[in-house]
Amino acid sequence: MKAFEKIMVPQPPKARILLWADLKQSDMEEIEKTKSIQEIERILCHALITDVAQPKQGVLLELYTNLVLFCREQNFNREQTSVLISIIKNVHQFNTETSLNNMNHCFTHCSELLLCHSVRRPPFSIDLFSSEQVQQILFNFINTYMRHYFLYKYIFTPEVRLDLSLSYIGIPEDTEETAKSESTLDGEGETEREIEMDGEVQQSMASPEMKTIEKDIPKQGPTPQSVLRTIVQKEVQEEVMRLTAQLEKRLQDSADHLNCAISKLESSIKVVRK
Repeated sequence: MKAFEKIMVPQPPKARILLWADLKQSDMEEIEKTKSIQEIERILCHALITDVAQPKQGVLLELYTNLVLFCREQNFNREQTSVLISIIKNVHQFNTETSLNNMNHCFTHCSELLLCHSVRRPPFSIDLFSSEQVQQILFNFINTYMRHYFLYKYIFTPEVRLDLSLSYIGIPEDTEETAKSESTLDGEGETEREIEMDGEVQQSMASPEMKTIEKDIPKQGPTPQSVLRTIVQKEVQEEVMRLTAQLEKRLQDSADHLNCAISKLESSIKVVRK
């Protein structure tokens, strides 16, 4: 299972400097001048999420608007605000690349991007955030995005469906003629049932020739294909129910693990701040 997850779950991209990557200086000037939430949302929508349809657009607008308000509370300058929004945007894009659980990789990617903007080592990194600001950002990231990690995963990743096709050696596949014959026999069976239900009225109206034809029709039993199809459908339904129960348990375990990890991180950050 671990080898399978390594193959399927995308690895975090290499951290890079994101100064003015999404929000330009002109965008930040407009954001600084306005106090209206609606105007901030308009600027962010135009700069960041022009190709996202509703209702996903509203979810991203709320995420980025809250980041702008957080930056104002922390007295971040234009460069810091622009970079922080680009960091969260990159983490969100990485999160929604797969429907699988990449929670740990998302947190690692966010930490690496923050480190890339808090250490002066040109041209690989810049010292845009101080250590105290990094702690504040991580604390906010954990309490906002990571606490709603599965919600973002559910909204922005496609639903995975299983398309199962089976073939068996030694049993011919159903052809169109076989399907037509089965449907014809089903129709004849319905005619016989209707005649029996009508009782004496139908018997009195039916001619002797019709009764003779009805008696001559052989009763068809279930075909090997229909028997096999019933068995396979039953087994598949039982297996799907079992996998669904396992998936629900794993999701609950992941949620419990996330809450425990968040609590530990919050405790460690509070200790460092003291």
